[in-house]
Amino acid sequence: MIIAKQYRCVHSATCHCTKGHLSEEVLFLMVQHLNWNPNVIATLSCVCKWFDDLAKRLLWKEFCRARAPKMMSDLQSSGSHSVDGSWRALGKLLIYCSGSSKGGLFSDVHVPGHFVHRTRFSRTSGRSFLPPQCRNDDILYVSDPCEHLDQGGEDGDLGFFRGIFKSFSMSKVRKLLIRKGTSFHPTEVCPYCKAKLWSMLQARMIPQSASCRLGAYEDSIEYYVCLNGHMLGVCTLLPLSDSEGASEVQ
Repeated sequence: MIIAKQYRCVHSATCHCTKGHLSEEVLFLMVQHLNWNPNVIATLSCVCKWFDDLAKRLLWKEFCRARAPKMMSDLQSSGSHSVDGSWRALGKLLIYCSGSSKGGLFSDVHVPGHFVHRTRFSRTSGRSFLPPQCRNDDILYVSDPCEHLDQGGEDGDLGFFRGIFKSFSMSKVRKLLIRKGTSFHPTEVCPYCKAKLWSMLQARMIPQSASCRLGAYEDSIEYYVCLNGHMLGVCTLLPLSDSEGASEVQ
């Protein structure tokens, strides 16, 4: 069921929500009892701006903490109570594979975006996607590839992956991208927060270790990083027998 989002008010006198609506505390307990169900949070966000603000400020934050507690604790270990790009954007990144539309970020690749039941994000895997000169300072969490079998045509199976930088605004990767004069993608934006995107392929900042970590052909990997530190990419996966024999490159 698709519900149209409403932006009538912040509980003005004409808002229907003021006639006996639940308090923040009750809504918090209700969604907590439902194990921070993202469908419930998204539906509440559509009621009016008051509910939408509550979801962005509190409910999506608790959803992220419940879904990936160790990762969230690390992302906030610098003392910040927020994350780059909003909690809602991060919540979407945790459960949504962006896919690719034909003529979009990944040229002729056409795979519809979809929700995923569960995805593992790893800080150790993220190191393999960082240029060697950034690995001692930057922290990146990257998901296991979301496999799309027989979607790569004659090239083979596709794998979509996504990730999030810790404190991207202070990262060496961002400084390198700026120093290299890397241009933003002219038309596409981040599917999670709508921010502009840098191409790591254009910047020549994709290390060989990324293909080994993914079990993919080295020349098939492409990924982007947005201004808020969200990462999304695609690769062509090696046949299982070949990827099992791939050695890790540091």
